[in-house]
Amino acid sequence: MATDTTRERVLGLIVSAGPITAATIAEKFELTPAAVRRHLSALTDDGLIADHEVAGPIERGRGRPAKAFVATPEGQRALKSAYSDVAQDAMEFLKARGELAAFVAEHGVRLENKITGAVDKTAPVAARVGALSDALAAMGYATSVRPGPGGYTLQLCQGHCPVQEIAQATPEWCEEETKAFSRVLGVHVQRLSTLAQGAHVCTTTIPLTPALKEG
Repeated sequence: MATDTTRERVLGLIVSAGPITAATIAEKFELTPAAVRRHLSALTDDGLIADHEVAGPIERGRGRPAKAFVATPEGQRALKSAYSDVAQDAMEFLKARGELAAFVAEHGVRLENKITGAVDKTAPVAARVGALSDALAAMGYATSVRPGPGGYTLQLCQGHCPVQEIAQATPEWCEEETKAFSRVLGVHVQRLSTLAQGAHVCTTTIPLTPALKEG
């Protein structure tokens, strides 16, 4: 990958906010259309991003949907944690000892403990989701919050996963994270897609409803 700082920032934005159009990227970084095209062309040539046609909020008039961009698996790996290989080896060790399931469950509890303090459970659901997104972003997940279809839900999108290789080998990892999100937010949430399964972003849908009741 090129070492150009602006190009890295463009890739980071595509990872966290993709699918995203060239016009939005230009506005975000105050770049000329020509400059954005150069960066997008270089990132495409490097295999780090790909075209992605999306209808809806970024649709161009009544014609063909505007071309947007998402990160490829190679683009995701360009931002991967330096510790992911070591962590994956540790997971294999635990699996061989029959201790993987307990470790993954404990991961969900530890994640909950790390992020629960950032979320005010008396706040509206939208505020809780925003606080959760900020907490996850600080942990390297490149998160954003987007409105769901019909305005009845929010979508928590994670454009980067520091332990994506682990999640690919251990699907229960994502399941425990989803359970942790639900406990912290106080509402039932549903994971719609994951980077580990080949999607360009992990998407969790969250209903804008009152908190879950115990019992």
